[in-house]
Amino acid sequence: MSPARSNRSPSREAAPRLKREHYAYLQDLMRRHAGISLEGGKEYLAEARLAALALQLGFGTLRSLMESLQTESERGELHRAVVEALAIAETSFFRDLHPFEALKNVILPEWLSGRTADRCLNIWSAACSSGQEPYSIAMMIRDRYPQLIAGGVRLIASDLSNTMLERARAGVFTKIEINRGLPAPMLVRYFTQTDQNWRIREDLRSMIEFREHNLAASWPSMPFMDVIFLRNVLLYFDAETRRFVLRNIAKCLRPDGYLVLGGGETTLTLDDSYEPVQIDRAVCYRLVPADRARPRKVA
Repeated sequence: MSPARSNRSPSREAAPRLKREHYAYLQDLMRRHAGISLEGGKEYLAEARLAALALQLGFGTLRSLMESLQTESERGELHRAVVEALAIAETSFFRDLHPFEALKNVILPEWLSGRTADRCLNIWSAACSSGQEPYSIAMMIRDRYPQLIAGGVRLIASDLSNTMLERARAGVFTKIEINRGLPAPMLVRYFTQTDQNWRIREDLRSMIEFREHNLAASWPSMPFMDVIFLRNVLLYFDAETRRFVLRNIAKCLRPDGYLVLGGGETTLTLDDSYEPVQIDRAVCYRLVPADRARPRKVA
């Protein structure tokens, strides 16, 4: 006789569980090291990501990983791996489309009309994850504005995670990733197939300078930027970190440059250095002109 089956799904019951004190430790760790707020009620996400990490690193259980984490120096490799595993890494080619249309139809034509012979176009994809965003920008520039290549384009892409940066530098994507937003003509023009994956062409890959950068930590020297893509990042930060990031963005954004945020993000109530600019269905942000800017409060 076969055993009776339960009607309840075993997936959540069988999943490894984080103790309350372990989740509190992770919340504090992510806030201090990445400025990211891990909300209560999202323990299952942390459990899933850290269970996979525990398996990858050879820990027998999630509990064993957490015990090792709490005895290791916070500058250790395990802490870094945990922070990277818990950082959000959702991305796709031409994600949400409207910001890329704004860049193609308004921002770049405007920049071209006002450029000088010695001016290089600087674009920064902050929090680039596995690279789909900066590669989307590079493909769009080659398709629509090839004259910019000869005139000088500097495309910087940064991320907190070394693991994500290694993937981005390699420029190799699975069929599932390719099918998420990449137009078929661009696949033909800019990729070659390798086994079951697709590799981006070297001339496109070489357009992008990848850097490790934690937006919530001290900022390195950056060139003045014409366009900064910082999409779907601020919403995971606490208010203090959002203000810190926006203050630093303002220091490296050109007076006539554009800051592109995610659809659910805004600078309002956080930093009055910016004003919104509606471009078709995308909302971008520019620095308030100096003659209208309010003096910054000294903390």
